[in-house]
Amino acid sequence: MFEIRCPYCGPRDEPEFKYGGQAHVAYPADPELLSDEEWARFLFVRDNSRGRYAERWNHAAGCRRWFNVIRDTGTHELVGSYRVGEQPEDAR
Repeated sequence: MFEIRCPYCGPRDEPEFKYGGQAHVAYPADPELLSDEEWARFLFVRDNSRGRYAERWNHAAGCRRWFNVIRDTGTHELVGSYRVGEQPEDAR
């Protein structure tokens, strides 16, 4: 188990949270115009790089808010967290 810092509630144990995938993925402007292949790419294709990675998390057993976490995928170290709408360099 590891600790995640909710930017609204402070540090809490990981079981209180739900993972939400890659952060900063823009929703299509007009999804009705996407082909099935484009829609599938939007839903399922994400970066899978080693190193620092921005993820979305939800504090499901707390404030229920969504926020972003920077996690190193090689070491599993949580580098910081920040509110939706903030920039990753604000991660603390």
